[in-house]
Order: sequence, then C-alpha cells, then structure tokens
Amino acid sequence: MSTTWHVPEDDLRAYVQGELDTPRLWSADTHLAACADCRALLAQVGDPVALDAGWERLDAELDAPRRGFVESLLVRIGVADHTARLLAATPVLRRSWLASVVLLLVMTVGAVYTADSPTMFLALAPLLPLAGVALSFGPVLDPTYEMAVVAPLHGFRLLLTRTVAVLAVGLALNGLATLALPSYGLAALAWLLPALALTATGLALTARLGPVLAPVLVGGAWTALLLAAEASRHGSGTLAPFTAAGQGIAAGVAALAAGLLYAARDRFDSSSARVLFGGSSDGGAL
Repeated sequence: MSTTWHVPEDDLRAYVQGELDTPRLWSADTHLAACADCRALLAQVGDPVALDAGWERLDAELDAPRRGFVESLLVRIGVADHTARLLAATPVLRRSWLASVVLLLVMTVGAVYTADSPTMFLALAPLLPLAGVALSFGPVLDPTYEMAVVAPLHGFRLLLTRTVAVLAVGLALNGLATLALPSYGLAALAWLLPALALTATGLALTARLGPVLAPVLVGGAWTALLLAAEASRHGSGTLAPFTAAGQGIAAGVAALAAGLLYAARDRFDSSSARVLFGGSSDGGAL
C-alpha cells in the first residue's frame, strides 16, 4: 500500500531543530520510519555539520566501554572517572579473587572450630591484604599497568589509592570472618596490627625490591617468625606475635614502614621505578 501523505517541509525543518510540537511530532516520527522520500528530504533540510557531529557522538557512545557495577558506584560517590576506572580494573577487586579469598577464609574458620584454636586464622589473615596489595601494582601482576602508567596520577598516589581500596576490601572480609569466631573475643582481632605491619613493610620494600620479591620476602619472614614462635611456645600459650608485646611491636613496625614508604615516595614516579617494575627508562614500554 503506497503512502499518500508526507510530512510538510516546514514540519521537517522544525523536526530537525527540535521545535515540532506534539501530536505532529509523533506523526512525523511514525511516518519517517516508513517513508524513504521524507527521510531523504529530512537529510536535505538538515544541517550536514550537525548531522555528522551527531553520528560521531553516537559512534563514540556505542564504542565506549560500559561501566561495571564497581566503577559506576565509585563515580556516583564522587570519585573521578579515571581514578574509578583504575580502581575497578584492580585485579584483586575482581570476583574471582574475592571468591577465592572468601573460600579460603571460610575453610580457615572451619579449621579453627575443628582445632579449637584461632592460631591458623591469625597466621593467615595478615597475609591476605599483603598478597592483595602485591597483585594491585606492577606490570608483572597487573594487566592494566600500562593504562595506569599513562593515567593522570603520580605513581605513589596510584599505589596508595589502590592500596586503600584493597585494604578496605581485605580487612572487611577478614573482619567478617572474625565475627564468625565470637568465643575468642578481642583475641580474634590480633591479626589486624600484623596485617598493617606486613602490608606497610611490603610497600616500603617494593620501592627497592619490586612488587614481586618484596611481598615474597615479607611473607616468608612472617612465616619464619610464626614457626620460631611455635617452637618456643610453652604448652598451649598464645604465640608471641599475638600477645600484647607482639601487638605493640607490630604497631611500631607498621609506623616505621609507613615512614620509610613516605620517604621513598619519589621512587614510584622516577624513571628508575619504571625499570624496577619492568618498564623502560626511556618510556618505550609505556
């Protein structure tokens, strides 16, 4: 069935300029979808520059990556777009890593109930934030490292931004696991200061040893300390790192490591840092 009515040219001009009133606007929309002649006339009366600009905006919108839940949430609470993108791309904030951590914590809490001792949980919990921070910076472990390098953020600020994000998630998961051990009271929180000490020490050493060797050495030292404390423990007493004295030492180590990290902050922005983290001193690896 042929079309006997067409949109008047004046209406088409008003349609292009966004000035066509309803219900004529609805009629024009419906008719243009079925009438090639009116669409051709619409293209003639329209501004070709504005039309090309509209197509470019549409192409850009279609090609733009979709924001995930985490990135959208960060933007809504006021985080800058580029910072939100870098945080959302942090490997340890992905569901696979979080699921692994949750499973590990559940298994550890179950072992605590089986052995009737929180030692295993207290020994493991400080290592999880350290591992998370280690996985959040550096080209060896972070597939988004090149994007992070060219982002409008200093290397030290990026490190601290991701560290805070990873620590917040890691400490929150550890805290939830702690709630599953109510019978141990405050003793179940003895992992917190060692966790901060290990993470701060790992970050401070990262500036000199790199994002792989530094946390490996810190984790190995923590394991050796626990083995030594176990060997010297008498009966069923508390391991030394989880006593009042051990907690005080952990707090001191955390404060000292934080100071050393701040003193070495420029190493995360220098060309030598790019060599350390696997890049090129002349910027070719960026």
